[in-house]
Amino acid sequence: MQDGAFNPLVAPTPNYQPYLYGWGQNNQGQLGLGNSTSYSSPIQVGLLSNWKFISGGFRYSLALKTDGTLWSWGQNQFGQLGLGNTTQYSSPKQVGSLTNWIAITAGGYNGAAIKSDGTLWSWGANNAGQLGLNNRTYYSSPKQVGALTTWSKVIMSNGSNFYSTFAIKTDGTLWAWGSNANGRLGTGSGSNYSSPKQVGSLTNWLNVSCGYSHTIAVKTDGTLWSMGWNAFGQLGIGNQTNYSSPKQIGTLTNWLTIAGSYGSSYATKTDGTLWAWGYNAYGQLGLNNRNYYSSPVQVGLLTTWSSVYATWENAFGIKNNNSLWSWGYNDAGQLGLGNTTRYSSPKQVGSLTSWLSISGGRYFTLGLAY
Repeated sequence: MQDGAFNPLVAPTPNYQPYLYGWGQNNQGQLGLGNSTSYSSPIQVGLLSNWKFISGGFRYSLALKTDGTLWSWGQNQFGQLGLGNTTQYSSPKQVGSLTNWIAITAGGYNGAAIKSDGTLWSWGANNAGQLGLNNRTYYSSPKQVGALTTWSKVIMSNGSNFYSTFAIKTDGTLWAWGSNANGRLGTGSGSNYSSPKQVGSLTNWLNVSCGYSHTIAVKTDGTLWSMGWNAFGQLGIGNQTNYSSPKQIGTLTNWLTIAGSYGSSYATKTDGTLWAWGYNAYGQLGLNNRNYYSSPVQVGLLTTWSSVYATWENAFGIKNNNSLWSWGYNDAGQLGLGNTTRYSSPKQVGSLTSWLSISGGRYFTLGLAY
C-alpha cells in the first residue's frame, strides 16, 4: 500500500543468524536482488546471514545488520536512501560507515533511524516536515533531529501521501510530526508540524503503527488506541468518525502486536488470537469475506499467532512455530505464494518455520528468516 508495513520490528533472538528475503514488485530494485525482476515467491538477498531489522518504503528498502551498519536500496529520487545522492540501486548499499544504528523506519520517500546513543536521524523528502528538522528541506544523507538522546522507537508512514512520523522516547512519551491529515498525529488538531510534538502527556506508550491516514497504538498496559481517518471503520471504535486525538478501542488490556494498512488495521492478543477490522475490498482482513468492519473481528479461531504485519492491501502473520502466512491483494505476487491470486483467508508461505519478521512497501515484501 502507499502506507504499508509500519509495525516496529522486534529484534530477532541473538542466537539466530537471519537471512534476508524479498518478493513482489521489483521495478525500482526495491527487493535488493541486483535486478528489476519481480518474484511471486521469497528469493534470498545475497548470501549473508547477519541481517537484523528491515523496513520497506514506497519503492525502496532500509535494513540494519547485526554489526550495527545501515543499508539501503531501491528508488532514490529524493535522497531517501541516505547515500548523499539520488542514484537508484538494486542491491544493498551501506549508508555511511557507522556501526551504532539500532532502529530504522522507511517512509514514503524518506527514512529515519536511531543510534545506540539515543539520537534520532532522518533524511529524504520533507514536503510536510516529516523529517522533524523544523523545515521542509530535502536531505540525501542523515541529519540529526534536535539534540535529544532519549529516542527509543521511530516509525514513518510509508506512502506517497500523508507523510507522518511517530517516535517513542525512553520515558514512554509519544511524539508525532509531519502531515496531520484527518488528525492522524493525535495532537488534537489538523495542523502539520515540522518538529516533534508530544501526543498528550501519558508515559506508557509501547508501540505505534501507521495506515494510509490513520494510526493505531498500544500502551504498556495492553490497551489499544487509534486516531485519524476512519472512513472504513479502521479505527475500530464502532463508527466512521475521524478523531484527532487517541481513542481507546474497547476496554481490553491484552493487546500485543499491531499493524496498519490502507484503511485496515490488525492486532494480536497475548492469548495468540489475531484480529482485523476496516477496509476489506480484497479480503485483506483474512475473514474469508469482503465485508467491512468498524470494530475488531477475530481471524479464525487459532491461538497460535505471535505477530502481524501489513503492507499495501494485504497482511502477513507469523505463528508461534515461526511459519509465515499471508492474505489479501496479490497482483504483484507480494503474498509470496508463487502466484498472483488474491486470498481472503490466511495461506502459508512455503514450508519454512524459521520466519522472524516481515516488512514491505507498495506491492513488495521483505522478510527475515534463519
